[in-house]
Amino acid sequence: MSDQRKSAFATVSPYTGETLAEFPAASGKEVDSVLETADRAFGSWRKRPIEERAAVLERAAGLMKERKEELARTITLEMGKLIEEARGEVDLAASILAYYAKNGPAFAAAEPLEVDEGEAYLVNEPLGVLLGVMPWNFPLYQVVRFVGPNLVLGNTVLVKHAGICPQNALALEKLFQDAGAPQGVYTNLFVSHDEISRIIDSDVVRGASLTGSEGAGAKVAERAGRNMKPSLLELGGSDVFVVLDGENLERTVSAAVAGRMANTGQSCVASKRFIVLDEVYDDFLAGLRRGFEALEPGDPADEATTLGPLSSEQAASDLVDQIRETVAQGAELVLGGNRIDRQGAFVEATILTGVKPGMRAYAEELFGPAAVVYRVADEDEAVALANDSQYGLGGSVFCADLERGRRVAERIETGMVWVNHPTSTQPDLPFGGIKRSGYGRELSQLGMREFVNRKLVRVLPPDAELRGIAG
Repeated sequence: MSDQRKSAFATVSPYTGETLAEFPAASGKEVDSVLETADRAFGSWRKRPIEERAAVLERAAGLMKERKEELARTITLEMGKLIEEARGEVDLAASILAYYAKNGPAFAAAEPLEVDEGEAYLVNEPLGVLLGVMPWNFPLYQVVRFVGPNLVLGNTVLVKHAGICPQNALALEKLFQDAGAPQGVYTNLFVSHDEISRIIDSDVVRGASLTGSEGAGAKVAERAGRNMKPSLLELGGSDVFVVLDGENLERTVSAAVAGRMANTGQSCVASKRFIVLDEVYDDFLAGLRRGFEALEPGDPADEATTLGPLSSEQAASDLVDQIRETVAQGAELVLGGNRIDRQGAFVEATILTGVKPGMRAYAEELFGPAAVVYRVADEDEAVALANDSQYGLGGSVFCADLERGRRVAERIETGMVWVNHPTSTQPDLPFGGIKRSGYGRELSQLGMREFVNRKLVRVLPPDAELRGIAG
């Protein structure tokens, strides 16, 4: 991978290892000019009627659908997502843009408050220029999740995309330009980590959002906090998949395979820790193994491939190191655990059992096609194990008794829990976590509550009684 080090922004095929394109990073005066342009754009963008801003998103959603195949193939080219999943990501991203185009104006409307005299209401005002630091694993979805509500609200955005997805970054910038976003409203930035700190320091920037690693999130949050600016973090996850009974086990196993292997396991909300009651454990494990063994590695652009490469050689190497060290610490390797003997960043579908506290796979997120399966005696033990994690993003509970499913779901310490479905996402549901998985919420109406001034306006008659003042 020596070619990849030539540039911080390069398309390196995870299937062939070939460097296909490189892009220079901006710095210094060039970045300052971008900041000035975004700030000027905010001054006019916020004054446009919100319906006009929403119309830009509506056009962007339409263009995304028109360019679906082109965008999907760019995703597959740069980070190795299976082509059908890439098409699904384009559909999801377009639906988010359409959702905020339709609902954003109502979400941003003034909100009346009940008061004993006169009038009071909240006005939802944009803050200004925002920085979004985005990851590689969902190059479209995770960008529009940040961009959609903020553009409708009247903020302008700077997007620093992942270094391995530069062509996705440029395609999104062009899409918003073609949809009618004025210069400076949506700007792609190829910048270094040092420049990110300087951008957050700038008086022009009023907030920062990051989806990515814990380390990167801590740096962005610390920098934003030092500058008294709001931030939003969506970081790692080690989602639980709790199985409470053997009812409809075939569907549960299918859901487990899908929940673990979507995006080749490279999702923050992928099912990673499978916690199974003793009575169904053996059957579940056998079914999971059969599902994993049926996966066929190959070219992610080939419709027949069911196991794609990881995003990079480094990602594949890191995952295998985690697996091997966990086995050396005493875990049982039920399946896989090695690189696949072929070109590309491939790792075998892997199952670990007997993982205990102190082992790497117990505490760390496994970002790839590797599952850890635990046997527990009852739901209390299942909940205790589920909550024994530094992460708290999503989770799922599978059982026929819906009341039991709700009860267990409400005891799990995460930002999201799904019953009888792996953790997923849709435009009208809030997305976000707790603990070391981050803070803040995206999507739904809450997506317009993170980078907004919810300003109180209180109107009293001129002869109103003067009351005590505190602050």
